[in-house]
Amino acid sequence: MLSQKTIDIIKSTAPVLETTGTEITTVFYQMLFEAHPELLNIFNHTNQTQGRQQTALANAVYAAAQNIEHLERILPAVEKIAHKHRSLGVKPEHYPIVGEYLLKAIKNVLKEDATDEIMQAWEEAYGVIANVFISIEKDMYTKAETKVDGWEGFKEFIVVKKVEESTLITSFYLQPKDGSKVPSFLPGQYITVRLQVPGQKYILNRQYSLSSAYTPEYYRISVKQENDQEPNGAVSTHLHRSLAEGDTLEVSVPAGDFYCDVHDSKPLTLISGGVGVTPMFSMLESVAKENPSRPVTFIHAARNQEVHAFSNDVKEIMKKLENGKSYLIYEDGNEGSDFTGYLNTKILDSIVDHDSLCFICGPVRFMEAIIQSLLETGIPAEQIQYEFFGPAMAIDTDTSVKN
Repeated sequence: MLSQKTIDIIKSTAPVLETTGTEITTVFYQMLFEAHPELLNIFNHTNQTQGRQQTALANAVYAAAQNIEHLERILPAVEKIAHKHRSLGVKPEHYPIVGEYLLKAIKNVLKEDATDEIMQAWEEAYGVIANVFISIEKDMYTKAETKVDGWEGFKEFIVVKKVEESTLITSFYLQPKDGSKVPSFLPGQYITVRLQVPGQKYILNRQYSLSSAYTPEYYRISVKQENDQEPNGAVSTHLHRSLAEGDTLEVSVPAGDFYCDVHDSKPLTLISGGVGVTPMFSMLESVAKENPSRPVTFIHAARNQEVHAFSNDVKEIMKKLENGKSYLIYEDGNEGSDFTGYLNTKILDSIVDHDSLCFICGPVRFMEAIIQSLLETGIPAEQIQYEFFGPAMAIDTDTSVKN
């Protein structure tokens, strides 16, 4: 337990963290990787380059400072991060290293304002916060390793099939190299894929949503081809252009807190943009398989028909649902589109059941617009959930939304 004096000091520094948090976390990562370059085998380099990881960590530190005497208030955010940590292989021994360089970064940025009293308070607070993460992640590791067909860390998988779903998205069917079955997952969850890409100094990790309903035979991921000149293009380019059927990569047990309960009877609305369709398709296929009488509305937005993945699959699944509706919106409005341009409040108000649970995945700006529109139609924030591909960022809407 922290003393009241320590709590007061931490809370008094929260306003400073709000304004300097990203600067602190940027310095932190620079110092951390300079001293421990081996950690680059765990962290996503793209998120570092784009600044997303620095912003996400700054938000987390600020939230912890604001709620230091009631850390239970930020447990949902902690659990989201813990899922990613477990999936990547972050272990208890990493926390003292992170703490050392986070404190050094705070001192580096705040300079003389970082008094001995403040630094001591933050050292104590970090220890408490780290123990919360370690405890939650320990339970997650145990569950991953002890569930039926589970394993510890990473396991070799073989690419048994590679299917082009659109001009941008390709699916990879992955089976354990040892011939075992794969553990179950909740529709919407992801796996971490770990591989060594030629020309890259460090091992690269990427988290991809599972894009099909559960089957014990394989996992399927569906990956968008990113621009190979961009920082986030190294892995997707390798997967698309170089990884062939019969090749191997390493996979961790599925993780993630973004999923739907397929057995719930409440109406379900699944809204996706671009490659955000991957977790939504897993949910759709799972509901059709296990609860086909449930009312489901599937809405997908894409640039055009050429880049749209799973269009025929969705049509086939809709035949299996007793109360299923699907809508397409293409920016260029070509054949097969129900609407032209962009999803907006008027369209959503006309096709979304206001009693439904809404799941959203896609580019950040897309999700911001959709969430704001759903709120404007009168759908309560607690009925809306969304998923980031990468570190959680702030969603800019007028109303706080559950994530």
